[in-house]
Amino acid sequence: MDELLEILRSYHPEVDYETENGLIDKKIFDSFDIVSIVGDLMDQFDIEITAEHMIPENFNSAADIWNLIENLMDE
Repeated sequence: MDELLEILRSYHPEVDYETENGLIDKKIFDSFDIVSIVGDLMDQFDIEITAEHMIPENFNSAADIWNLIENLMDE
């Protein structure tokens, strides 16, 4: 999780990722952020994030993103 938080903070350091649960719904992340973050996640965690994973529910909070990472690492 620390690696994830480090990646997210590199985009928007002002966000409290431990409590924020509306990263997409509140438009904190725009589409460019998501594309960039997905690339970083795939590199950092050696996972494949496909179009089917690109839904707001997977990116609204750091916990949601972490759950996605863990699920993909388990595959």
